Amino acid sequence: MNNYTKKGLFLALTGGVLMGLLAFCAPRISNNVSDEKIEAANSVDMVIHSIWDDLAKKHINDEGLVDYKAFKEDVKTLDSYLAMLGENPPKDSWSKDEKMAYWINAYNANTVKLILDYYPVKSIKDIGSKIQIPFVSTPWAKKFIRIGNETMSLDNIEHGTLRKDFDEKRIHFALVCAAMSCPRLRNEAYTAEKLDAQLDEQGQDFINNPAKNRIDPKKAQLSKYFDWYKGDWKDNDKSVMYWVNRYSKTKINKDTDISFLNYNWALNEQK
Repeated sequence: MNNYTKKGLFLALTGGVLMGLLAFCAPRISNNVSDEKIEAANSVDMVIHSIWDDLAKKHINDEGLVDYKAFKEDVKTLDSYLAMLGENPPKDSWSKDEKMAYWINAYNANTVKLILDYYPVKSIKDIGSKIQIPFVSTPWAKKFIRIGNETMSLDNIEHGTLRKDFDEKRIHFALVCAAMSCPRLRNEAYTAEKLDAQLDEQGQDFINNPAKNRIDPKKAQLSKYFDWYKGDWKDNDKSVMYWVNRYSKTKINKDTDISFLNYNWALNEQK
């Protein structure tokens, strides 16, 4: 799909002609279309994710902060994108990177949708039960995401799919839970073609951001991610030190005193 066609799709969406767009896309992304045709056209990246790409460019700045107030005006476009994701779940024939890009985009776009459903809020943690039990009554445990015949939660995508099925620690630099201490919400869609470079860029940005990690050879104050997911970072004979030094401009060593920063759950909103 060329840029002219993509922009035409986006204008149609913002003009409210959603059914027209769905009819336009259906021959290429419908589950009735053969797997061979879908894969040959790379329709998920070119058609479906291009909609999220346009929305992200429009409403997310280079620092990863979201203009939620303006985004609400495009919520029907976002709903259309999420419906397309739901109707076109990953297939066994897809490559690993195609599947990962799909699930990362699904997580981030549905997180934005969750915030918009309750906006204005000061934090994602203000959503739902006042007593929040992990994996039971948190916003991440809320089952509101339709993928194929399943109704899923953000926890299902992160822990039950991405962390379970893919040996890729860099997903922690890509999934964004709408908080200031999260990694930067990328203002473009993840795609299979660019996924490796995108994940590396996310790691570099996150590790070297002093609001997220404060690194000195003698004393390093790291994101709580390195505490919460310590089992992931130490998997396959790697270590926290390995992952920090892979991206950090300032290196740490085995004698570095490591502690963890408090997590800022304030909404990742443009002011």
